[in-house]
Amino acid sequence: MKEFLTFTISGLATGGIYAITAGGLTLTYTTTGIFNMAHGATGMFAAFTYWQLHYGWGWPVLLALAVVLLLLAPLFGALMHLVIMRRLEGTSQATKLMVTVAILLSLVAAVLWIWDPNKNRTITPFFQGHVVEVLGVRVPYSDVTTLAVALLVAIGLWILLTRTRSGVAMRATVDDRSLAVLNGSRPEVPGMMAWAIGTMLAAVAGILVAPKLSLSPLPLTLLIINAYAAAVIGRLRSLPMTFVGALVIGLANDYAIGYVPKWETAQPYLSGFVAVVPVAVLFVALLLMPQSQLRGHAASRTREIAKRPTWSGSLIFAAAVVFGSVVAARTMDPIDLFSSTKMWGMGIIALSMIPLVGYAGQLSLAQLSFAGIGAIAVAHWGGDGSLMGLVYAALLCAFIGAIVALPALRLSGIYLALATAAFAVALDRWIYLLPKWTWGDTTFHIFKGGTLNVERYDLPWVSIDSDRAYFIFGGVAFALCSLLVVAIRRGEFGKRLLALKDSPAACATLGMNHKLTTLAVFATSAAIAGVGGGILAGATKSVSATQFEFFAGLSILMSMVIAGLNSPGGALFTAMLLGTPLMTNLFPDYVQLTTILIGLNGIALGRNPNGMIAAQLRPKWDPALKYPAVMAAGSALVVLAFVAREADLVGNYAMVIAIGVALAAISSVARGLESEKVGKQTGSDVLPEGMTAPPEQLGLSKPFTPADIEALDRTLGLPPLTAVAVNGAGATAVSGGRHGA
Repeated sequence: MKEFLTFTISGLATGGIYAITAGGLTLTYTTTGIFNMAHGATGMFAAFTYWQLHYGWGWPVLLALAVVLLLLAPLFGALMHLVIMRRLEGTSQATKLMVTVAILLSLVAAVLWIWDPNKNRTITPFFQGHVVEVLGVRVPYSDVTTLAVALLVAIGLWILLTRTRSGVAMRATVDDRSLAVLNGSRPEVPGMMAWAIGTMLAAVAGILVAPKLSLSPLPLTLLIINAYAAAVIGRLRSLPMTFVGALVIGLANDYAIGYVPKWETAQPYLSGFVAVVPVAVLFVALLLMPQSQLRGHAASRTREIAKRPTWSGSLIFAAAVVFGSVVAARTMDPIDLFSSTKMWGMGIIALSMIPLVGYAGQLSLAQLSFAGIGAIAVAHWGGDGSLMGLVYAALLCAFIGAIVALPALRLSGIYLALATAAFAVALDRWIYLLPKWTWGDTTFHIFKGGTLNVERYDLPWVSIDSDRAYFIFGGVAFALCSLLVVAIRRGEFGKRLLALKDSPAACATLGMNHKLTTLAVFATSAAIAGVGGGILAGATKSVSATQFEFFAGLSILMSMVIAGLNSPGGALFTAMLLGTPLMTNLFPDYVQLTTILIGLNGIALGRNPNGMIAAQLRPKWDPALKYPAVMAAGSALVVLAFVAREADLVGNYAMVIAIGVALAAISSVARGLESEKVGKQTGSDVLPEGMTAPPEQLGLSKPFTPADIEALDRTLGLPPLTAVAVNGAGATAVSGGRHGA
């Protein structure tokens, strides 16, 4: 009985920390409509800051706590709202989620940069050595303090949201922003207050949990996953239910720690399950949630677009990828070439996100996990180099993807993202670590206690065992997968996916089987990711569970969102950024620079939710597809530069410069010809001064800019504007009582 009470009290203390974390998470979601994936990272950063002030610089405990909790944390939350979060209106749930993931990645990378990860740091529990006896059990003062703080937080948040004018204004802004403004509310003020309070609560939880964990970025950051379950039990609305859910999770976690190791026969298989108890509770809570109502168009209108690619442009892109892989394989240093062979596997994994997240709008955070399953299938069933290993990987991942998609038939938005995150974390912490077991006559041992060795594939009439040949093979595989993604977008299936993303309610009204479509896109996307995992395994020749961790998958998804979730070019960008030693070679002393750059660019998604590749680079190349002669001449120059390099007439740098000049010339000449053609069609060879496109295209195929509006005003003789507001889809200009759009 005494043992049971011990685990009960420690579980209540753990649940109290979860309650504080989940309370702040629920507050920001309830009042701003944004699910903050970076909530745990902000608490982690606050814990490191507290350690620096108190242990590093010797500040008194109360002073360090006051500076972190009452000054730095609220200020950071307010700045997040003013600089980042308020710009996310009109973006999809995926974009909002990815912006918070970008903040998470940036904070983790910043901590690893500022504080040496190889140095051991600890935080002493508050009131260390002081205990109180409860029913014969000695309870540390720190646990009592945690429970008291959790209770005060729950009561305080409930009073704030239900009994104060500020709390009502916060909730009203989320329910109907326009109506709240008409009734005199200022949305910026309650939003800033919500983020300030939420960040402060994250800091409280981070400092309280730090003594229970090592002061390490990832454990503290991923603690938030345990709080997700509590927030979901409260359905991201009810603070009392969130508090109760947190205590239940804390008790379940500590009971599992105390009693599971005593089950001797099952202990080897359930020891890893202890680490995923909160995740299991999260998944069960999601399954027990009532089915979400089908979303209509008005609720999902966004500033994001998915252009329909042309076959000509897609074939040119695929050919360029293959040619580029040949050029790179022939010119790269052997060490860099070996390090870069994995880029094509990473790129195919990135491609798998386009149909699921880009076209269908389904928020999956488990694509790298499917790649891990594909790598396991190749290692076990295709380890002798048989291409059937890739087939098995695709089929197995498609089957598991369809199973994981079953919650997607009932859930949507952030709940689906949490379900896939729970699946990924369960693989990382439990399934991948299982020991060998036997079922019938078959023995299973997933990662064989360490790494899996993989042989490169046997192709008819050609060997791809060398790094150079395998790199080219990977480029061909990536090109074929990119054409598959294009075929999905251009076909009937792609139209169904876009309709599902735009308005599931309208799809159901028109008789479309949206459940079957959802299952199909999950299975297809998982199959592509499985092939990517198989290609990646062949590149590295050995794989381990750490290569497919949930956190690493966030970096791939974040890079895709930045580059453009609807563009195969975005997948190529991701492959080059994350799968090659480019950044390491350029900045060898800044190992966290890639993650920081991904995070900083992701934070800017609110301004341009369509991504860098899709919105910035692609329009510069679209005109080139209309002029085959220009494309042919430029391509000939590129090939000529490569031939000159192969004949030792020029070096690598000269070849790269020549290819760059040729590519720039293709785009520049084609755009010049297009401008001349448009000028003749509009009766003028020159557009009005300052105008970026013909007037008849503005607002239809080209966005308005302030320069366009000023040029129109000068042409029409209108008075100058006093204010111009531009967003990603168009612009609204106001001058006195005049409105222009």
